[in-house]
Amino acid sequence: MINHLSLLDAQWHLDEVFITINGKRQYLWWAVDQQGTVLDILVTSRSEGKAAIRFFRKLLTGLESVPRVLVTDKLASYGVARRRLISGAAHRQSTYLKNRAEHSYQPTRQWERVMKKFTSAGHAQRFLSAFSGISPHF
Repeated sequence: MINHLSLLDAQWHLDEVFITINGKRQYLWWAVDQQGTVLDILVTSRSEGKAAIRFFRKLLTGLESVPRVLVTDKLASYGVARRRLISGAAHRQSTYLKNRAEHSYQPTRQWERVMKKFTSAGHAQRFLSAFSGISPHF
């Protein structure tokens, strides 16, 4: 899902949002680069440090470089994962700086409503992984 041009980007915007799957709250972790291109997503059942570390590992798999700046909200899980996996990156925590990430998953919310919710975490992960790569083309 990550294109080769985004590997050179200096700034990643990360956010998490909850979605309901079969009546249970799941967390959708979302990362975009400074141009708004979706880098990766992950659906988990929790929003704790372990889930953030898992998301960062998935995001960093196969990359030769890391971003210089991470922009997140004030969720403590991001700090845990950054210190453990990307300690050299600056971490900016702000509600307003991460608007790029928040706006990029609005189409996901629309699809969630159209599809009358997702049936499983795997279904959501598969659909959103494919959809996030093609949605900017429409």
